[in-house]
Amino acid sequence: MVFNFEQVHNYYERLVFEQVAGLADSYPHYSADMLVDVACVALNRLPARYVRHDVDLMFYLTEQERQGIEKSLDEAIAFAFAFVGARMAKRALPA
Repeated sequence: MVFNFEQVHNYYERLVFEQVAGLADSYPHYSADMLVDVACVALNRLPARYVRHDVDLMFYLTEQERQGIEKSLDEAIAFAFAFVGARMAKRALPA
């Protein structure tokens, strides 16, 4: 029997990547590497929600759960931009 796991993914990945890319113009001093770090920090603050099809998850969520996901996503992204920015500022300080 052959298994195809390529469709399985973390539901939050696409959402985080799209939101970070969409906010990139608001952070012109962030390099491409910093934006990737922002995505990693944000994803690590969110629960893992593995799905095969995004629509499967959304179909079973209540409106309150959808709003909770959106709020968690926004909070994780905001934290990640601040965290990465603070770490880079700290590195830039003379020793």
